[in-house]
Amino acid sequence: MGYNAQTGYMRRYFNKIMKHQGLNATAIALNIKDEHVDFTFSSVGSSKVTQMMLEKEFASKALPYCTQLNDCASRERRVDFIEVLDGKVFGYCLDDEAKALFVKPEFLDEHIIFVAKIMLIANRWFKAQIDVDMIPTLIGEKE
Repeated sequence: MGYNAQTGYMRRYFNKIMKHQGLNATAIALNIKDEHVDFTFSSVGSSKVTQMMLEKEFASKALPYCTQLNDCASRERRVDFIEVLDGKVFGYCLDDEAKALFVKPEFLDEHIIFVAKIMLIANRWFKAQIDVDMIPTLIGEKE
């Protein structure tokens, strides 16, 4: 979900990961504007949505609508994705888990950490393999 989720990086990398691993799943984009944030997030708990990745512009705006946050989301005050279970919205930030995939994460740029977070989401939802050595290939690929 984002202003331009159709062309956003989350969807783009998620779909690349699925394709590379031969997994039959595609992220569906939800483009929304600021005036629709309240309605969208307040409705997500009672909708058919069970999982949602959030583009950067909505990472902080989602916080008040989450029933529970993981430690990283509480500390960083933003979420990368939400999951809905029994009408409750759980918000997750994956910075800690993404950095833990690397021996020296302090030498990585934000783009590599971002793609690592998408790999973690793909693994969580669709059991996609986490292969950080594949990240440069994913980043360098043309659409």
